[in-house]
Amino acid sequence: MNRFDEFALEEALLIRERIPRDEKAVIHALSVGPARIGLTLKKAMAMGADEGIHILVEQEHYMSPFDTASLIASYAKNMGYDLILTGVMAEDDMHCLVGQFIAEILAYPCVTSVIHQEFIDDGNKLYVEREVETGRRICLQLNPPAVLTIQSGINTPRYPSLSNVMRAKDQEIITIDAKKLLALEKREKLVSLSYPEPSLKGMFLEGTPREKAGALLRILHEKSFI
Repeated sequence: MNRFDEFALEEALLIRERIPRDEKAVIHALSVGPARIGLTLKKAMAMGADEGIHILVEQEHYMSPFDTASLIASYAKNMGYDLILTGVMAEDDMHCLVGQFIAEILAYPCVTSVIHQEFIDDGNKLYVEREVETGRRICLQLNPPAVLTIQSGINTPRYPSLSNVMRAKDQEIITIDAKKLLALEKREKLVSLSYPEPSLKGMFLEGTPREKAGALLRILHEKSFI
């Protein structure tokens, strides 16, 4: 599991724990990808998620943040979610876009880099603090449904309990074929993928320490470094 998403899942679990027992709260862990994504969803259910939702993309190929967000939004738009939580970024490509795209497609308010959140006004409003430079925080109030991208460090993700592990082991994951969702048309195409060009090779100086020091001095002088 993306470690940034672990913080989002833990925050959802903490929200559920704060809700009175007479008010039912349900957490769905959702992921987009090939069959191997099922292992990630099993871990999410072992941590405490009630359901695992797998939007199955059969072929392993490049998916832009917009593609992923479009599929998630297509599923979520009719589910009546009060809150959608994502990690602040993807751990592999370092994009910080999926949460924002989901919010834009669904026309939900969105706050990024959330370091604190709580429901206020009997659950009718959401108070949120987001982290900005130099340790400052921007404080916001918004109406749910909303999308929050959760900053790392907001909490400490829990270890799965034995009872949840056993429950997750036997629980079925809800699988949805991505082709059956009304996703938006693709807007990006991967043109190429390559490693950075190799840097210049180093130079080894030979001789006695005095000779090497003199050679280094001449090189630095020739390159106008000194």
